[in-house]
Amino acid sequence: MKNYNIEKFDHCELYVSNAKQASHFYQNALGFQPIAYKGLETGSRDKVSYVMKQNQVRFVLSSPLRSGTDIGKHIDKHGDGVKDISFTVDNAENAWKETTSKGAISVKEPHVIEDEKGEAVLSTIKTYGDTTHTFVERTNYKGPFLPGYEVARFNKIADPTGIVHIDHVVGNQPEGEMNSVCNFYEKVFGWHRFWSVDDKDVSTKYSALKSIVMANDNEKIKMPINEPAKGLKKSQIQEFIEFYNGPGIQHIAMSTRNIIETVKKLKANGVEFLPTPRSYYDDLKKRIKGVDEDINSLSELGILLDSDDNGYMLQIFTRPIQDRPTLFYEIIQRKGSQSFGKGNFKALFESIERDQLKRGNL
Repeated sequence: MKNYNIEKFDHCELYVSNAKQASHFYQNALGFQPIAYKGLETGSRDKVSYVMKQNQVRFVLSSPLRSGTDIGKHIDKHGDGVKDISFTVDNAENAWKETTSKGAISVKEPHVIEDEKGEAVLSTIKTYGDTTHTFVERTNYKGPFLPGYEVARFNKIADPTGIVHIDHVVGNQPEGEMNSVCNFYEKVFGWHRFWSVDDKDVSTKYSALKSIVMANDNEKIKMPINEPAKGLKKSQIQEFIEFYNGPGIQHIAMSTRNIIETVKKLKANGVEFLPTPRSYYDDLKKRIKGVDEDINSLSELGILLDSDDNGYMLQIFTRPIQDRPTLFYEIIQRKGSQSFGKGNFKALFESIERDQLKRGNL
């Protein structure tokens, strides 16, 4: 029996080369409001961070303030990307003790941080590549984010785009390493295998993938683990591994209650999505019946749709949000289905392959 409980995703911390400029993109393009800040003005001499929030989703955008820092080295190696996936827990000390006793490597032992608004307990372990998991216990904290952060000063209120919470977080692994990572989550966290596909399910003329979705006890945390399968050319997973220089977070899926309105807002804000060919929607009308949304509207926006025995789901993927072809975002709306769009993978891969070809990486 566990001595701690993971309640939900707490936040995702990204290491970026210019946090101030990144915060403008998250505010003006994605609709996130800056809620907290840490930097020189708050006594942080080496690191600046902007906390961006929309409903239940929090991103922490962090940059180095000096040369030679661990953050700077991470950015030099990986480019802008996700460093930490944090979980809200009821006991950060027990979470650290239990996971490290089962083989996890400690990054930071449990420690208390505090300010005039209360205290929080944090601890951190290593997962695949240079990615980490931080356990956040903030039962006794009443501030905007965590001790050491001040309420963000801003001149503009963000226009929300309808993003509600993190649905899942996807990690890419080199070929042959997917199962060992899944075994890590089973052994260290006691998670279970929720869903899976292999190259028989997901392939195009040129490339294929394997994926296993790991989930915690309450299934509020879902983390698909991908690896490339052998194909005629370089898959998008291999491209990620090459440009990220190792395993890491490929994309974060964020839910919405109205994907059509959310995508319209995001597109109006300049967010670029992967295009979907018209032929996909001709087949869709034959493949899936009884959906609430107008298929023509989905086609105009490039939204994908898939179904299972429990209902259906709608999804769309952005192009990479930085110059390296690494991190991107997914917008997803679930209407009963808890699957991950197996019926859309071929169309998604073919769309990514068209972009790979333009980049000279196929």
